[in-house]
Amino acid sequence: IRHGGFWIGGTIIFVIVLMAIFAPLLTPYDPSVQSLSEGFVPPVWAEAGSWEHPLGTDNLGRDYFARLLYGARISLGLGLLTVIISGTIGTAMGITAGYWGGWPDMIINFFITVRLTLPVVLVALVVVALIGSSLWLLILVIGLLLWDRFAIVVRSATQQLAQREYITSARAIGSSTPRILFREILPNITGPLVVVTSIEIAHAILLEAALSFLGLGVQPPDVSWGLMVAEAKAQLLFRPWMIAIPGAALVLLIFAINLVGDALRDVTTPEGKA
Repeated sequence: IRHGGFWIGGTIIFVIVLMAIFAPLLTPYDPSVQSLSEGFVPPVWAEAGSWEHPLGTDNLGRDYFARLLYGARISLGLGLLTVIISGTIGTAMGITAGYWGGWPDMIINFFITVRLTLPVVLVALVVVALIGSSLWLLILVIGLLLWDRFAIVVRSATQQLAQREYITSARAIGSSTPRILFREILPNITGPLVVVTSIEIAHAILLEAALSFLGLGVQPPDVSWGLMVAEAKAQLLFRPWMIAIPGAALVLLIFAINLVGDALRDVTTPEGKA
């Protein structure tokens, strides 16, 4: 792909993924181990900072660099797992509505309309507040709330493909419906699916950060970038770096994902291919 945004965003994501995977090799500290005597150590660029804790420590003396590295694991993992759930649901619904039409299309359109009327953050807040907060519940809730864009895009793409001559020919020679769906239609909607996936990963990560900021997302001893921002909000005026570091990491990751998504959109459209 000869697209600058793709390579810039892809490089940033690749580096973040590598840092998350090799976190134990990059820092000797455990992100959940407390040392009250070393609380609020400033980062290395501050006057009292040191390379022992390059990004400083939080109020409980936990190494901030270690928390940033291990937090990337949960933020990235949550984004990927939620998209697997929502993508599977939305793709199945979109193909069903787009290929068969008729009453299946009407029913699925009704569910899409109902989902679009529900504010995602509010529904997630209510569910997590009623049932309780845990990482796996958070993944499930977000995954069950972000399927609508997949369904809309896949439905539209399937409707267009279902009218193509090669699909009509496949039906004429007696190809089974599963063969047509999995061998003819699904491979030809991969481009739009990849673009939607990139958008929804960023959406899921931001939603987790918002819920964690409100105290209903990832819970200690787990750590995510959203939780780091939430825990540091009391220090905004006194130690702004505690919010700036995980906040900048979130911005950089979302920016990189959006760059890759925009690049994929450009190269998968007919204009981009031309």
